[in-house]
Amino acid sequence: MSDTVDLLAIAAHRDDAELTCGGTLAKAAAAGHRVGILDLTQGETGTRGDAATRAAEADRAARALGVHVRLNAGLPDAHLANDEASRAKLVELIRAMRPRVVILPFPVGRHPDHRVASELGRDACYLAGLAKYGATGAAYRPFKLLYALAYREDPVKPSFVVDISDRFDAKMAAVRCYASQFDGATAAGEIFPTGQDLYELIRVQSAHYGSLIRRPFGEPFFCHETLEVADVLQLGVQSL
Repeated sequence: MSDTVDLLAIAAHRDDAELTCGGTLAKAAAAGHRVGILDLTQGETGTRGDAATRAAEADRAARALGVHVRLNAGLPDAHLANDEASRAKLVELIRAMRPRVVILPFPVGRHPDHRVASELGRDACYLAGLAKYGATGAAYRPFKLLYALAYREDPVKPSFVVDISDRFDAKMAAVRCYASQFDGATAAGEIFPTGQDLYELIRVQSAHYGSLIRRPFGEPFFCHETLEVADVLQLGVQSL
């Protein structure tokens, strides 16, 4: 089957996409869009689990979300670099998958791989559209780049929040597939510990973002461009 997708999440590690935008991916898949995840590393240097375990967990999580394509770039975990070899690899994969919309990690984060993945992903999306850039595949550039804001402490106001209320259970089912990483944990990735069980902390965070749009659960995103509104009478979220 073709690897082409409509929506692609590029993540540094297996489990990052589930944590930051799993509900959005599940919602898009349920709406009939082809959805993909591109994990940049195999998680081989993670403190918990190993690459083989995380690969099996990632497969189960993708099925829980309804994701159509999940690929791995095989770049070195904990040693991601925005270098020419890594850009060429991502350009090849982006040209093969041809997503219209790409979700990237936010450019600021405590894990170096998350910061590099954001910059690397953005650069590769641009370079993929250069016809004379020397990588396999026909030139192709995604239309829109989005940055997942979940769990951030920075004073960055979301450009929008996706209502994931009807797909929150799918998000949590996917997150729970990563038992090697999360069972008994109180922190993960950009999620700082509060003393709460990690799964409960994800629920609380998702409920907070949902409250910003007057919904039970949500996932926040940022984009640099000003968003277009076709009809102001169709705007959501009550003001008063």
